[in-house]
Amino acid sequence: MSTELSQDTPSSSTEPARPRESAMLVLQRGAESGRRWPLDRARALTIGRSDECDITLPDRQVSRVHARIAWQEDGYHLEDLASKNGTHLNGVEVGAMPAPLHDGDEIQIALRFKLAFVDAGATAPLSLDTDKRGLRLDKETRQVWANGILIDPPLSLHQYRLLEALWESGGSVLTREQIVEAVWPEASSEGVSEQAIDALVRRLRERIEECDTEFKYIVTVRGHGFRLENR
Repeated sequence: MSTELSQDTPSSSTEPARPRESAMLVLQRGAESGRRWPLDRARALTIGRSDECDITLPDRQVSRVHARIAWQEDGYHLEDLASKNGTHLNGVEVGAMPAPLHDGDEIQIALRFKLAFVDAGATAPLSLDTDKRGLRLDKETRQVWANGILIDPPLSLHQYRLLEALWESGGSVLTREQIVEAVWPEASSEGVSEQAIDALVRRLRERIEECDTEFKYIVTVRGHGFRLENR
């Protein structure tokens, strides 16, 4: 079973943030960005698509049991468990040989999810749930905030589907075919023109710019598709 999620909430007081007593992982990219998991020296932590993993990442690009973090004599180490799409540490692929983790390291799972390693004694970064910068989605209500400002009136259904698909891609590029599948699931790829996709992307950008004109969240990757770049 997945471990109970530990979500740190910064104090509303003006006191400085306290150092961490234990190491932890912070999800940086993905639908639940900002979530945190404490690490325990006594037991390894597993990451994968399976519900049996300690950190469950429900994405078909993630292997059922993808990677593991365990304490060794000199600290925590990251190990790839023969995953199909790989595990990367600070941009370098990790193999079966465990790689040591240091405070601030970035772990990428199948190039879809990013996890930050925060060592014991380090100050934890603010999560997207409490940091007003960037985008925030509420999947239950389909509400979207940009820089802490609610986009109102709400996004249309197709605009929200597009944004959610980009959000869940974890920064990876979405092809036009994937966009059609996410936004117009009832239509075939031949039934939606490139002009319709471009118009939807343009309108979504405009809606976000109503709340934040300084940052370009939706990036066009010529010849490939689109990806989301969050603050």
